[in-house]
Amino acid sequence: MKKTFPLSKVYRLLEPGPVVLLTTTRAGRPNVMPLSWHLMMEFMPPLVGCVVSNHNYSFASLRASRECVINIPTVELAKIVVACGNVSGRLVDKFNDFGLTPQSATRVKAPLIAECFASLECKVVDMKLVTKYNFFVLEVVRAWIDPAKRKPRTIHHQGEGEFMVAGRTLHLPSPKTSLGGK
Repeated sequence: MKKTFPLSKVYRLLEPGPVVLLTTTRAGRPNVMPLSWHLMMEFMPPLVGCVVSNHNYSFASLRASRECVINIPTVELAKIVVACGNVSGRLVDKFNDFGLTPQSATRVKAPLIAECFASLECKVVDMKLVTKYNFFVLEVVRAWIDPAKRKPRTIHHQGEGEFMVAGRTLHLPSPKTSLGGK
């Protein structure tokens, strides 16, 4: 028998995907912000929606520059991901303080993070929901992956300092239709 669940914890039930490290550049200074509220919106061109709180240092940078990089870390970077989320880029150089290596992107000014297994260079293509919901729509304009890191184990935020690690892969037969069904 089901019982009621606190509305303030509903977000813990709908974890959207791996925690990523969003990089932006503001006045020539790069910043890193952990982000777990994101979703794929379209296959081609690849569109990603994400919520960046207007209280975060990265919000103003993303809004002004209209570009960023979504870097996907593995479980080995979990402590650094948490540390990046516990301090503000207003006060700290997160690349320097947490030993992250910035790499030049080709289509945006924000850096890739060398330690992450994948990086997606993105440009903001829609800001209609930013004022009301802090929701940005990004187009992935270049994607990078480290082929040496096979079957990366990503971390998934479950709220209140808890994370799940992606693990076993299931291979199930599926019809040759789109993921959206019929």
